[in-house]
Amino acid sequence: MKTLRTTSENPDFQNLVKQLDAYLAIMDGDEHGFYDQYNKIDSLKNCIVIFDNDEAVACGAIKAFDEKSMEVKRMFTLPEQRGKGLASAILKELETWTKELGYEKTILETGKRQTEAVALYQKCGYKIIPNYGQYAGVENSVCFEKEL
Repeated sequence: MKTLRTTSENPDFQNLVKQLDAYLAIMDGDEHGFYDQYNKIDSLKNCIVIFDNDEAVACGAIKAFDEKSMEVKRMFTLPEQRGKGLASAILKELETWTKELGYEKTILETGKRQTEAVALYQKCGYKIIPNYGQYAGVENSVCFEKEL
């Protein structure tokens, strides 16, 4: 396995995000349009791609949220690669990068229907917080934070 720090201009990252969006369109159903508007990748400067034998198999990103927080975005692992610890590895690398950039915590939002994602974040030490920003009052959203 190889981990690459890159930007959203990376074609492997873009391909994984297309697969993520297709998956989320099914999971989110009628709510997909709402979530999709907040998940644009045209200017992400801090992206991670994990490769297995030169194949991009997992990704994630962070972007500045406020002066203390980076928001975790676009976490995805190919279905056939799940259960190998790749999402945990991406999250750990994103947290390391967040600290290197001088931020104190990471925050994120995921859908309640993404039970594997919810379990991952809880396993990795994330605590549920009130829904923030555009997710306030959104029934399907659950937000998390982790102090670094």
